[in-house]
Parts: sequence; structure tokens; C-alpha cells
Amino acid sequence: MARRRILSRLAIVRALSRTPTWARVVLAVASILLGAVVFLRPTTALGALAALLGTGMVLTGLLELIDVPDTSGLSRARRAARFALPIGWIALGLFVFAWPGLTVRAVAAITGILLIVNGAAGLGSALLPDRGWDDRIADAAFGITGVIFGLLALGWPDITLLVVAVVFGAWLIMRGIADLWAALRSRRARRRADASPPPTPAARRPRWGRAAVALLSVTVAVAASVLTAPLRVGSTVVDEFYAAPRSIPGEPGRLVRAEPFTREVPDDAQAWRILYTTTGVDGLVRVASGLVVVPTGGDGRPWPVIDWDHGTTGFAQHCAPSLQERPFWAGGMYVIKRVIREGWALVATDYIGLGTQGPHPYLFGRASATASLDAVRAARELTEANLGPSTVVWGHSQGGGAALWTGALAREYAPNVWVRGVAAFAPASDPPALVGHVSEVPGGLIFASYAFAAYSAIYPDITYEQYIPPGLQTSLRAMSQRCLTDPTIALSVIAVIGTSADPGIFATDPSYGPLGTRLRESVAPLEIGAPLFVGQGISDSIVPVRTQDAYVKRVCATGQRVDYRRYVGFEHAQVMENYSPMIADVIAWTKARFAGEYADLTQKCTTVDVG
Repeated sequence: MARRRILSRLAIVRALSRTPTWARVVLAVASILLGAVVFLRPTTALGALAALLGTGMVLTGLLELIDVPDTSGLSRARRAARFALPIGWIALGLFVFAWPGLTVRAVAAITGILLIVNGAAGLGSALLPDRGWDDRIADAAFGITGVIFGLLALGWPDITLLVVAVVFGAWLIMRGIADLWAALRSRRARRRADASPPPTPAARRPRWGRAAVALLSVTVAVAASVLTAPLRVGSTVVDEFYAAPRSIPGEPGRLVRAEPFTREVPDDAQAWRILYTTTGVDGLVRVASGLVVVPTGGDGRPWPVIDWDHGTTGFAQHCAPSLQERPFWAGGMYVIKRVIREGWALVATDYIGLGTQGPHPYLFGRASATASLDAVRAARELTEANLGPSTVVWGHSQGGGAALWTGALAREYAPNVWVRGVAAFAPASDPPALVGHVSEVPGGLIFASYAFAAYSAIYPDITYEQYIPPGLQTSLRAMSQRCLTDPTIALSVIAVIGTSADPGIFATDPSYGPLGTRLRESVAPLEIGAPLFVGQGISDSIVPVRTQDAYVKRVCATGQRVDYRRYVGFEHAQVMENYSPMIADVIAWTKARFAGEYADLTQKCTTVDVG
């Protein structure tokens, strides 16, 4: 019985060794072409990437089988080992190809494991006594490369699939070229076989070209590991301060707890982080966190309050500005020192779901406004802060939209918060337009991931399957768990660059269906009430100036007092920098609000281009 199995295996090896040259050439060319498709356009083919990689694995297995040497002189274990790897490539390739529901994460994991196994086999081959030094070096180097890239694939399965696709595609190309050359060379060798016997192993001349390429591949793999090392730095950790106690006040705007805060606080200020109650999307009392910063010293009079609504920091719980290494910079409050020097206090909400239990209602107007207003009300219970009733709302980007909603809801929701003015900087005043043109925005896929994670988590009728192409679902989910300040956001940038040439992020137009309906519910109100300052960079690529122009025009039509200033040459975040002329403008404007001054009522709506 054992003799028959041995003879059968020998027959298979002999049959494979007699594979016609044309068939070998076809397989090699197919490997080159398939590798080129995967290598050159990994994200365009993302939806079909599993099928492409599966086909590549099958091709690899067939090429490996063709190259299996005569095993008649080997032990049973070594004969089995020679066949195991190519059979494994074919089996897993068929598995990946035949299971269309296989997740992208699983495909990345399978590819990574195969790369590691293939690398280990290469290292084992380098130890065989019948190998020349050139082959040993090449096998060992390719083996090390496979192990390194396999570990990277397993370490970053959501985004490294793109890297794995590139690496695997390049490997298919190189393997195909090598097999094509071998097939053509064997054909010439067969023609000369009768004329002269093949050289003995001792007479064989080393071929160092393959070894040189293998050593180069190790260099690339090591460089990739070093460059991605910072991406393995852990995210911020949500500590116990943010956990709601079992019993909380039954009304919004109440202080739950507070403790001193010192990270990045100006020398002439003192700060606390607070946990407080607010109203969630569902109308129930929730908890949110935030920061309170006040100047030191003073004459004992209460401090006027800047109610700060921060820009986008992320969707995940650990993305709260108060948790970040640079808490004020993270949300766009670059001018915290100037605010303190003016003698103003700063109350900065994290919003619901950032720091506290989520989900975070990203780009939800009403829920953002209630979190903002309740932060001010709760902060007043902190007697050491000595906050006064006069409040001016500031907000940038996501927070700019929140500031508009805060001003509009203040009288109805929190009449005890005296909002004297609202300053919105590059506000996300039109969420449907912002989400609808994310394909045109640098990094737009990142913001789309936050928005879609929020709306799909809060509204069950909004699903990834309905709106997002299958190939992008894993990337979007992973992006939504990364903060803009996380080192791993670089992985999201890679994905954005990779998908920028794709026809669209959404499988279904986000302006239609339940997503469109919900987005329209958060379009900024037109009647703010308090005087309004809108600052907008004309070169803004995130919130286009045309979108802001349209919003301001609609607001002006209601009779709202608006000071609209457009800054020539300034991008989205640049308007918040200390050197931006907008900062001096808004500080002067805010001083006038706190002083009780009002613009000339005959000049209710003005537009000025600065620069």
C-alpha cells in the first residue's frame, strides 16, 4: 500500500516535470498579468480583491508544484513537506475565491499567514545540504521577507490588505518572470540535452542575481517595519473619570464631578475637567465631559465665558479632546493663551460619546448644541471657576456647525445661558453638502467614516450594506475608530490616497433615503438670534466658500445680524492659527459683544474679504 502511494507521488512529479513548455509559459504570463493588476490598482479592485488574491494563490500553488523536484531519494516526511506548501496555496486560494462573503479582514489574515508559512519554508530550504550558497542566501532572504510582511499583514489587517496586495502582486510578477525565464531556458536545455550531458552539481556556476533581488527585498521589508513602527503606538486610554456613576442628576446641565486638569494649560490659568449631564439624541439624560479653564488672579468679578465647540477629533470614545496629549490643539483651539490673556474663561465640551459612553453624534446639530449649553450650565456649579452669565459661543468646522445650533437653541433650551454672540469659523453649516462631496475633499473619506459611523450607530435604518461598497466597508469601520491625532491615522491617509481615483465612496447617493433625511435635519438653523460672526477661508478645501456663501445668503434673508468675513488664501484649519487675521477680528468682535455693543442696525448683514 505504502509502495503504491510512493509510486503515485513519483508519477505526479514526473507528470508535472513533463508539463509542456507552452503551459508553463501560460501560467507564468498569467502570474505576471494578475500580479500587475493587483499591484497597480489594489483599491480599484478592492471589491474583487479576494477573487484576485485567491486566483493568485492557486497560480502560485501550480507553479510550486511544477517546480517540485524529484523526491524519490527523500524520506516520507520530507516528501510530504515538499508537497504540503503548494497544495496549501491551492486549497486556500480556492477557499478565498469560492467564498464571496469572506471579509476583507479575513483575506488579509489568510494572505499574511501564507506569507509567513512561505517564508518559513524558504528559511527551511536554505538549510538543505544540496543547495548552493547562492540559492541558500536567496531562499533565506526571501523567507525573511515573507515572514516580515506576513507579520505586518496580521498586525494591520484592515489597511495592510492594500500593502499585502501590493507586496503579493509584486511577488506574483517576480515569480511569473522567474518561471517564464525558467520555462524558456528549460526548452533550450532540452534541445541541447542529446548533444551534451547536463553539468554536475559541482560544476554548476553560482547565479547571484536572484540572491541580490532577495537581499533587496529584505531591505524593503525591514524599512517598512521601521517606518510603520510609530503606527503601533497605542491610542489614548479612557480612564475611570469618564464613567457615569450609577446615580446621576435627572436633569441636564448638572455637574456630576470635577477634578483639576493641568495638561497644556497656560501658566496664567487653572483648569478642571468635568463630567456633567446633558440631553442625548433620544431625549434622555446622558453624560458628557469637557474642560473649564479660567485665568488666575483677577479682581473677583465673574469671568466672561467663551463656550468653545471643538472641530473634528474623531468618532471613537478615546478621541475626546480632554484625553489628548494636546487637548486644545486637538480640537482647533490654537489660541487658548490669547483667550486667557483677554480675561475670558473657556468652557469646552467634548460632546457626548467622546470620553463618555457613545455613540458620538458626529454632525448632529441639536445634540451638539445641548452638550455645549449644558457644559456652561454645569461649569457654573464649579464655584472655584467663578463663571459669569455673559457667554459668547465659538466653534470651528464641526464645532462651527454646533455653534450655530447652540446660538439658535439657547433661548429655548437654556435661557439662563446669556448668549451675547456666536462666532462660527468655517462651520459645517450644510452636512448633506459636506458628506456629498467627500470624494472631492483631501482626507474626505476620514470625515465620511466618522459621519457614517455616527448615523448608522444611532439610526438602525442606515446601514453600511445599503450605502457603502463592500470593498470599502472594512476600511471605513476601521477609520472611524481612529482619532485625527492618532499615529495610526497615517494608515487612513494611505487608504484615502488609494481610493481617490475610485468613481465614488458611496454605493448609494447619501442625499437619498434615510441618511439624506437625517443629514438634512442637521443643516444649520437660519435664525440664530444673537449677533453672528462667520469666518471663512476662501481657499478652504473642506468646507468650500461657495457653500458658506449660500448659507450666509439664506441667513441674511431672515434679518439675522451677520458679520461675514472671508480670508483670502486661508485654508480650513489655517483660519484658526495665531497668525490668521481672523483671530484679531474675532477677538475685537467678541470684546464688543461682552461690552454690550451692537452693530449698526442699518448694516445687519455685511460681507468683507480680508487679505
